[in-house]
Amino acid sequence: MKFDNSYAQLPERFFAGIEPSRVPSPALFAWNADLARELGLDALGDDACRAGYFSGNVPLPGAQPIALAYAGHQFGNFVPQLGDGRAVLLGEVIRAADGQRFDLQLKGSGQTPFSRRGDGKSSLGPVVREYLVSEAMHRLGVPTTRALAAVTTGETVLREARLPGGVLTRVAASHIRVGTFEYFAARRDAEAVRLLLEHAVARHYPDIADAEPLAPAFLGRVVERQAALVAQWMSLGFIHGVMNTDNTAVSGQTIDYGPCAFLDTFEVDKVFSSIDQFGRYAYDQQAAIAQWNLARLADSLLLPGGEQADFEAELGRFAGLFERHYLDLMRRKLGLDGVEADDWGLVTAWLQHLQDNALDYTLSFRDLAATLGGQGEGRFGEFERRWRRRIADDGVSPAHRRAQMDAVNPLYIPRNHLVERAIDAAVGGDFSVFHSLHRVLQAPFTEQPDGAAFASPPEPHEVVEMTFCGT
Repeated sequence: MKFDNSYAQLPERFFAGIEPSRVPSPALFAWNADLARELGLDALGDDACRAGYFSGNVPLPGAQPIALAYAGHQFGNFVPQLGDGRAVLLGEVIRAADGQRFDLQLKGSGQTPFSRRGDGKSSLGPVVREYLVSEAMHRLGVPTTRALAAVTTGETVLREARLPGGVLTRVAASHIRVGTFEYFAARRDAEAVRLLLEHAVARHYPDIADAEPLAPAFLGRVVERQAALVAQWMSLGFIHGVMNTDNTAVSGQTIDYGPCAFLDTFEVDKVFSSIDQFGRYAYDQQAAIAQWNLARLADSLLLPGGEQADFEAELGRFAGLFERHYLDLMRRKLGLDGVEADDWGLVTAWLQHLQDNALDYTLSFRDLAATLGGQGEGRFGEFERRWRRRIADDGVSPAHRRAQMDAVNPLYIPRNHLVERAIDAAVGGDFSVFHSLHRVLQAPFTEQPDGAAFASPPEPHEVVEMTFCGT
């Protein structure tokens, strides 16, 4: 294990030094052995030893724990100081294979100077949710933070009830957010914005380090990654739920799995989050919100100077990039070979059919592919006739097309009712549901002998209508 804590070498106003709070009796219930091996963290002793390290009870050699400062627009309202209120960045580990660095962060590890009167702790539910969903997203091919370890703490935290506590160890390309830039821009701290810009470029986009001017070039790269990321979310029916600027990573990774959820039946304007009362972060608003967040990054980067037109030009690329990525993904999901002018109309017709007939978003793609083998042919009505005309003469055999579709359309996703079931069992001390679900989600595209219950949509009494933020 090699720590190199470059963020902690920035000026002190970027963070606060902090030690994680000790917990009474930590116990490891999840350990990502593959990720640990990749990062050179696989020699950290047995489960008891790991529980000490990843609860915060035992310092990791070479770590330099800090809580990061940042601001953020939350539901459109600017909050000038947020920061890590219940998280501690232990440091940065370097992957031996390529020299890439990754943040190691404890979530739920106690109070920091940014806690704003909170206890800094996490209940077990959000730990279970983030571990399951972030690792599932990784297996689905979505850029995301990862989960390395999860522990119970042996203490009780007070939320809507008295709940068992937990700590998650998150691995991220970095924790630099749009809100990090906003924090310094709001203070008219041009030097800090410049230093942060140079640090972010060195960390994520070293190939543009010599660009002149640097700030618009950096914005352009973040625009590209966010456009691709949100297109992937929407192609999978994923709703982030709280796309505040402090939850928008400049690395292009998905970060912070609070009230996130996956669509069951398709509803284009679906909202799950209990705190999103006006649908700001609804399924169909995610691309527009991503562009709005990127405009806030542009506002912050303008502070050190530069031509506004350069920033506007980069922002203006977002819509076209998103549409291109999204349409490419949907072509693959629908088994469309090549490009035709009416493909956007065909995608729209598919989504309209799903919504009009209250069909399950994820399984309908697999069901459509199954019609190529004569299974359920004709069940998708006029859309299916239109789709078959589109694919009729492209030279792809039905068996090959079905295999192509099944390779990109998951059978297993972390469905809301399954995640809630795993949380409820874990709160009661039973982690077997968590482990069974996690195992199935590691191979989302491959039918598994005992996986039928994990693929099925919820029964009416199991439907999750609302998700909640972990804080």
